[in-house]
Amino acid sequence: RASSDQNIYLTFTYLQLENCCSCDYIAVYDGPSVGSRFLGKVCNDSQSSFHSSSNYLTVLFRTDGSVVGRGFNAQFTSSLSSDNMNIVISRSYLSSLGIDGHNLYLNDQYCRPHISYYNVVFNFPINTCGTVREFDHSRIVYTNALRAFSSSYGEITRQSLFRLNVSCRMEQDSVSQIIYEVKHHDNVSISGSGRFNTSMAFYTSSNFYYKVTQVPYLVGLNQNLYVQVSLRRGDSTLVVFLDTCVASPSPHDFHSRSYDLIRNGCRVDSTFYSYSSGTSPYARFRFRAFQFLRASDHVYIQCKVLICPASDYNSRCRRGCSRRVAREVETEHESETVVLGPIQRQSKHLMLAYRGQSIFKIYRDHGLAKVTLHYLPPNKRK
Repeated sequence: RASSDQNIYLTFTYLQLENCCSCDYIAVYDGPSVGSRFLGKVCNDSQSSFHSSSNYLTVLFRTDGSVVGRGFNAQFTSSLSSDNMNIVISRSYLSSLGIDGHNLYLNDQYCRPHISYYNVVFNFPINTCGTVREFDHSRIVYTNALRAFSSSYGEITRQSLFRLNVSCRMEQDSVSQIIYEVKHHDNVSISGSGRFNTSMAFYTSSNFYYKVTQVPYLVGLNQNLYVQVSLRRGDSTLVVFLDTCVASPSPHDFHSRSYDLIRNGCRVDSTFYSYSSGTSPYARFRFRAFQFLRASDHVYIQCKVLICPASDYNSRCRRGCSRRVAREVETEHESETVVLGPIQRQSKHLMLAYRGQSIFKIYRDHGLAKVTLHYLPPNKRK
């Protein structure tokens, strides 16, 4: 339901259900209930968009228990009658993040907010302040981003940052606005394809006993992340060698913006540590979580591994780090490329208590928090 003077646009951006439209499907109705006018049904791997004629839209998801799929992802926007972008953020919310409203800025850093007692407000013409315009079929989409970076140097950071993406969609005579956090709903483990099937997954600790099933994997900056790349079918006659692992803010592009963890078997990132590589049917390593500057909260990891016979002690898998620039990895060994992600920064909090009574909370984005406690005699307590 949107405001009474608005309509709703619904777009399915990802969908993977059972290959049976009578078993798993999504039905969309133009109104407040399933008794309203039927707009259409989405099933299998189709993706569609819907537009309501009122401020109500009903979405019904129906599934049985026979086949498991990844599910679906949808975005909705509501129409506005304005030529301005209007972003309103509570000052109390910003204070909880340790952000001063005066330090916020848009794509154009010279566009400043109006700050009241309760809110921080950006209000500006839709085609100004560094707004990017793109054409999406018959619509024009305007996007901007509100930021408060603590650092703008280098390519990555292990410090917290703030980013709020804003988009406005122009369709005919209306403008619709949405404020959203970008999320990607891939599975934690994605299999590579080839003669040998390999998989990559996060684990909770260095004993590699419990696999992480959370999607996306929410982590804290500087947190140790434990990763295993293994053959789908364990085979003691083969070994897996970790050749190159690259991080990117996009699961589809590991070239435009990338950060090397290990390359040609040689450590690049200072926090990278290899537990096993080239000696077992799996490779294990850890590194400390980071986040890309000027990008979303998500980080994807792509690793290229080599598969060699365990009996060949002269293979590339056994030679370890090689800084020699090679034309390509030796063709006598199979290679696989697997992608893992996303990982996403998570804010954490601690609760301190004294004799059963809560004293205060400490919010943190890092692995450590330093606290000083002072004891007051009973006659001096307030």
